[in-house]
Amino acid sequence: MPPCGSCTRCRKVVNGAERACRAMGRLFHHGCFACSVCNKKLTGKAFYSAPGGIYCENDFLYAGVHPSPEVCNSCGHSIIDMVLQARGKSYHPCCFRCVVCRQSLEGQPFTVDSDNRVYCISDYYKVQAPCCAACRTPILPTEGSTESIRVVSHNGNYHVECYSGEVDLI
Repeated sequence: MPPCGSCTRCRKVVNGAERACRAMGRLFHHGCFACSVCNKKLTGKAFYSAPGGIYCENDFLYAGVHPSPEVCNSCGHSIIDMVLQARGKSYHPCCFRCVVCRQSLEGQPFTVDSDNRVYCISDYYKVQAPCCAACRTPILPTEGSTESIRVVSHNGNYHVECYSGEVDLI
């Protein structure tokens, strides 16, 4: 059989009768298509290509040969699978949580305070809402609403139902 080309790894001719494979648009001898670290044969297996070589899944992801460039902003560990991007930072989906209730915020609406702490919407309102000067409880939006209604009078905040409207005259 005539030659098919040369092997990307060893640069030797690959003849048509030899066991060979194509990966990433390049030709390899079957034995040459192997992990650059452990030399495990990669034909038909998951592999990763990075500057410096081709790697089996174990060496690339877990042995630290080429760790993921993404590091979780919450736990500080490498992110191997899915990356959740929020506020310009990377997180494991399970690490992106409300600072109060610790509920996962993956796919959920969230907000941040002035110190960049992440909250679910209900906890943000509970923590950041002004307290009523009469009953001393937070002034929260009614269910299904994103806005709260309050009365501001004499440097105090009041629930509409708590405000008596009486003013002490001096």
